[in-house]
Formats: sequence, structure tokens, C-alpha cells
Amino acid sequence: MISIKIDKQIKTYRGKRNLVVEAIIEKGSVTKIYGPSGSGKTTFLKIIAGLIMPDRGLIKVENEVWLDTAGKVNLKPQQRKAGFVFQDYALFPNMTVMEHLLYATSDTVLIDRLLKIGKMETFVQHRPKHLSGGQQQRLAILRALAMRPEVLLMDEAFSALDDELSASLIMDLKLLLKEFNTTTLIVSHHARETAGFAEGSLKIDLD
Repeated sequence: MISIKIDKQIKTYRGKRNLVVEAIIEKGSVTKIYGPSGSGKTTFLKIIAGLIMPDRGLIKVENEVWLDTAGKVNLKPQQRKAGFVFQDYALFPNMTVMEHLLYATSDTVLIDRLLKIGKMETFVQHRPKHLSGGQQQRLAILRALAMRPEVLLMDEAFSALDDELSASLIMDLKLLLKEFNTTTLIVSHHARETAGFAEGSLKIDLD
């Protein structure tokens, strides 16, 4: 279970607003994060990952406190067992597909499995500039999964994939995430991206 209670003032085109979220998310579940454009959905994911500090907050994953501003606890991103699929992919330009995955894990059996899931077996020596947008997005997903994350944070993670490929990938991801018992939060603006994937939803908006 993930327990989240955060408060962060953010700047918007309408001035300063407060992002306030209080939620309990079940272990191993897939939750869709939705809300109006500019409502702080990406900021919310980055707070969980430890990339942005809220003004006040408490994040507890199972029995481990990731963040407690009152108690001055703030685990570094690398200490949090979280995988993050960024909207802009955040790939390393000088690393091949295989190097990206080896950076995340030394488990070559898992790497081979991930390459098959992402249909990336023939691209292992390619660098990001030689990959299409959809291939880069799949690599970003595979890299995050290679960590066997306790929490997986996905920001518009299927936006560059066609419907057929997205459906196939989602089917395999569901099995893998269940095996890992990973709790997944996915930001999406499109219902088709999370159809058959997300079991619950959480609305994010600004006060």
C-alpha cells in the first residue's frame, strides 16, 4: 500500500495554486492519474519519485517512509524503489538499447524477456537518435521495468505507440507487473491508453 498526503504550491498561468493530494493506493494495483491540463499530474509523479520536494508531505510505501517533511525524512530518488517513464523519455544519447537496460540491471534473462516484450530484439545496438519515437518510448518503459520497481510511474507512456502495439505491450506489461507486484501510477489524457490496463483512477486538480 502507498499512502500519500502532499501539498505543493505551483505556478500556473492563473497565478500560484496549490496541488493537494491525499490518497491510499493498493499494492500491486494500476491507477490512472487524470485531470485538466496544467493541474500538476507530472509534478505529482515527480514528487513521489523524489525529483520535486513538496511544501508539506508524507509518502509511505508499505512500511518504509519515503518522505516526511515534518520528520525531515526525504529519501533520494535512487533510494526509492521507483521506475519512471518520462514524457520526453530521458534516454542517454550515447548509450545503445542494450546499454540502457544493462545500466538498470545485470539480469540478462530479464533483459532478453523485456526486449521480446517491447519487440526491440533487433535494435539492441541502436542509439536513441536511430530509433523512432515509438521505439524510444518502448525503450524508456523497458528500462524502468528492468529495475523491478516497487512503484512504476508512467507519464503519457503509450502516446507514441499505435493502437495495436499499445494493446500488445499492455497485455505483457500487466503480466510482468503482477509478477513483480509493482504498484503503477500512469498519467494519461486518452482513455484508449489505459483501457484494460488501469483498474482505478485518481483525479488531480489545483485548489
